[in-house]
Amino acid sequence: MTIKTTNDTKFFGHPAGLQTLFFTEMWERMSYYGMRALLVLFMTASLQEEGLAFTVATATAIYGLYTGAVYFMGLPGGWMADRLIGGQRAVWYGGIIIMCGHIVLAIPSTQTFFIGLILVVVGTGLLKPNIGAMVGMLYSDNDARRDSGYTLYYMGINIGSVIGYIVCGYLATEMGYHWAFGAAAVGMGIGLIQYRLTQPRLEGAAAEPTVALSPGAHKLSWMTIIAFVAGTAVLTMLVANGTIIIDAVAVAKYVAIFFTLVFLAYYAAIFFMGNLTPNEKRRLGALFLVCIASICFWAGFEQAGSSLNLFGRDYTERMIGSFEIPPAWFQSANSFFIIILSPFFAALWINLGKRMMDPSYGFKCAIGLIIMATGFIVMFFAAQIAASGLKVAPYWLVMTYFLHTVGELCLSPVALSAVSRLSPKRFAGQMMGVFVLTYSIGNVVAGLLAGNFAPDRLDEMPGLYMQISLFSIAIGIVVLLMTLKTRHWEKAPIEAKSDNA
Repeated sequence: MTIKTTNDTKFFGHPAGLQTLFFTEMWERMSYYGMRALLVLFMTASLQEEGLAFTVATATAIYGLYTGAVYFMGLPGGWMADRLIGGQRAVWYGGIIIMCGHIVLAIPSTQTFFIGLILVVVGTGLLKPNIGAMVGMLYSDNDARRDSGYTLYYMGINIGSVIGYIVCGYLATEMGYHWAFGAAAVGMGIGLIQYRLTQPRLEGAAAEPTVALSPGAHKLSWMTIIAFVAGTAVLTMLVANGTIIIDAVAVAKYVAIFFTLVFLAYYAAIFFMGNLTPNEKRRLGALFLVCIASICFWAGFEQAGSSLNLFGRDYTERMIGSFEIPPAWFQSANSFFIIILSPFFAALWINLGKRMMDPSYGFKCAIGLIIMATGFIVMFFAAQIAASGLKVAPYWLVMTYFLHTVGELCLSPVALSAVSRLSPKRFAGQMMGVFVLTYSIGNVVAGLLAGNFAPDRLDEMPGLYMQISLFSIAIGIVVLLMTLKTRHWEKAPIEAKSDNA
C-alpha cells in the first residue's frame, strides 16, 4: 500500500488527489441517486407512461433487493481491489460498468431492464468501497487533516446526489424515464473522464493490490469470478425470456434472511472464535447494539425511495402555479439538510465532549433511531389526509425528510466511528464489512415493508406508517435502556494479549 506523506495542500488545504476522488464520487453519486430516485416510480408507472406496470409489492421488493445488493457487493469489491487489481483500477472499471448499466437502462426495452440494474450493482460494488478507502491513503497516520478531508469528501457525495435528484427528476417528468437514465450515464461518464485526466494526482495510492496472492490462489480467484459472471448472465437471460419466473417478494424475504444469517454467523465467529480478551468481547457486545439500531434505522429511512417516493407522486400536491414539482425532487431535501446541518452536529459532539457529557455510541444511535421514527408520525397524519381523498401539502414530506436527516446525522457517522473504535484491531477491516451488512438487511426489509403501501389499500396507510414508527421507537427505547450497561463496555481498556493467546 502506498500512502502519501507530503504536505500537499492544493485542494482547499488538502492533497490534490482529494480533488480527483471528490469529483469522481460526486458524479458517481449523481448517477446513482438520480437513477435510484426514479426506480420505483418507473417500475410502477403504466405502460402508456413508458413504465413497467409492476405492482407496488413487486416494485418495492426489487428496489430493496437492488439497494441491498449494492451494499453487499461492496464486500467482494473491496476484496478484489485488495488482492487482484488494486483500488485505482477497481474505481476505473467499476465506473465503466456503472455507466454501461445506465446506458442499458436508457434503452426503451423491458428485456434489458434487469441487465442494467445488475451492471449498476456490480460496478458500484467495485467503485464505492475502494474510492472511500483511497481518501484515507492520501494522508499519513498522524495527519490532522484526515477527518476534515473525509468531511469535504462527503460534501461531494451530497452535492452529487442533489444534482442527480434535480436533473434526472426533471428529465423523467418532462422527457421520459429513459432520458433520465441516459443523463445518469452521462454523469458517470463525466466522472470517469475527470478521474482519468487527474489520476496522476493520486500518486500511487492503491495503485496495486495490498495482499499478494500465490499464483494458484490468483488463478482460482479469477476462475471463481468468471464463473459467477457467467452464471449471473445465464440466469438473467432465462429470467428475461420468461424461462424462469421469479417472485421478487419471495426472493426478497429469503435474501433478507440470508443476509441476517451471514451477519449473525460472522459476528458470532469473531466473538467466540476470534481469541478475544474479555474487554474486547465487552466492546464487541456494545457494538452489537449499534448494529441492531442500524438495521432498524435503515429499514425505516430507506422508505424514501419507495413508499415515501410513491406518496410524493400520487398523494402530494405538486403544482406551484403552472409548474409541477417532479416527485424525485422531494428526496433531495435529505441532501440539502445534510449539507446545512452537518457542521452543527459536528460542533455539537465536540462541545459535549469538552463538557465531559459525551454520550455513548449506543445512546446516540438510539436517539437517532427514535428521531427518525417520529418522521413516520408526521406521515401518519399526512396519510390520514390522503385517505380522505385530498392532496397533501408538500411540507409534510419535507418535515419527514428533515426528521429523518436529523436521525441520520445522529446515527450514521456515529455508527461508523463506533465500528472503527470498538472493533478488535486485528478484525477492524472484517468488522467494517460485517457492519455494511446492516445496510443490506435494512434496505431489503425496507423494500418488503414498502410493498404494503398499495393504492387499493389507501385506508390502511396511516396505520402502516404508525406501525413502523412505534416499532422503531420501541427498539430505540430498548437500545437506550441497554446502553445503561453497555456504555461502560465501550470504555473497557484494551488489554495486552499474552504470548500464547
